[in-house]
Amino acid sequence: MQIYFLGTGTSQGIPVIGSNHSVCKSSDFKDKRLRVSVWVTWEDNSIVIDCGPDFRQQMLSSGCSKLDALLFTHEHSDHTAGLDDIRPFFFKQKKNIPIYAHQRVITNLNKRFDYIFESENKYPGAPGVDSFIVKNNQNFIIGNTEIIPIEVDHANLQVFGYRIKDFVYLTDVKTISNAEIYKLKGTKVLVVNALREEPHHSHFSLQDALDFIHLIQPEKAYLTHISHLMGFHEEVQQKLPKNVFLAYDNLKISI
Repeated sequence: MQIYFLGTGTSQGIPVIGSNHSVCKSSDFKDKRLRVSVWVTWEDNSIVIDCGPDFRQQMLSSGCSKLDALLFTHEHSDHTAGLDDIRPFFFKQKKNIPIYAHQRVITNLNKRFDYIFESENKYPGAPGVDSFIVKNNQNFIIGNTEIIPIEVDHANLQVFGYRIKDFVYLTDVKTISNAEIYKLKGTKVLVVNALREEPHHSHFSLQDALDFIHLIQPEKAYLTHISHLMGFHEEVQQKLPKNVFLAYDNLKISI
């Protein structure tokens, strides 16, 4: 299995527009972060989790040329605003792109991208999708592989993470129940959000994330959905446990 970090930034990305913060002015490529997303490939399968406003740029940078499915964590714009840019995959593959999300998220996308979901008199340049509803405790199959949804809370908003074999991807987590934590046991690679060092009302802080990683005990953990307020990549990395890494855009790992 190959994991490609398409974006590792928070909702504004780094650099933040108009910001004079020192991290936003950093020349280190690891401090430049597009909105959070990940591309996962295994055997002949190619899926992307979340497609934010940087989706087109991420697809070009990564060289992704095949999209078998698009999984959504939740409906916030930094995770969904790039949906229209699946058009090249739709035109090339000549079939609807499967999307997987909570019913609430599918309803939200129907309102925002009604021309994509239109069934009658559809504009010929619009992409097509097949919607699949993700429900907690109901695993689903992509390419003969079981996908396990993981339900977490982003303050008061329900969010789905996903486990694919020994890989777990969680973002925008603030709390998670013991029943969901049980589903994570034995994972080799855990990706989880860590917004900044200071506490936040709807995201894990750095210490929250480290405590969670210690609880799960993966072989390796990668932090994502990172704000400029976290600090410089290299300085933060030096403070982390030996099996915990700050992810960065265009990082590739194998499991």
